[in-house]
Amino acid sequence: MKTSYDIILKPIITEASMAGLAERKYTFKVAKTANKVEIKNAIEEIFKVNVESVNTINMKSKPKRLGVHLGKTSEWKKAIVTLTSDSKTIEFFDGMM
Repeated sequence: MKTSYDIILKPIITEASMAGLAERKYTFKVAKTANKVEIKNAIEEIFKVNVESVNTINMKSKPKRLGVHLGKTSEWKKAIVTLTSDSKTIEFFDGMM
């Protein structure tokens, strides 16, 4: 049984994700096996907000190089969560705007 904290791994803080805050869109790194329903329930449980929709993106690995050593980054899943208009905001992101 996965808990909400196993599904939502960490918030993503980038310029693009901060631009989405005005539209009530929040970006998180989530578990690779999580589906949209699990992500929605986890966000609502952790932050006590109402979620309107969840969009997920599978981020592919990229080739990396350090000197003569070749490698690649790990694959991960990103979720963009849109809150309803009557929901409160996520307090964690409020200080970053």
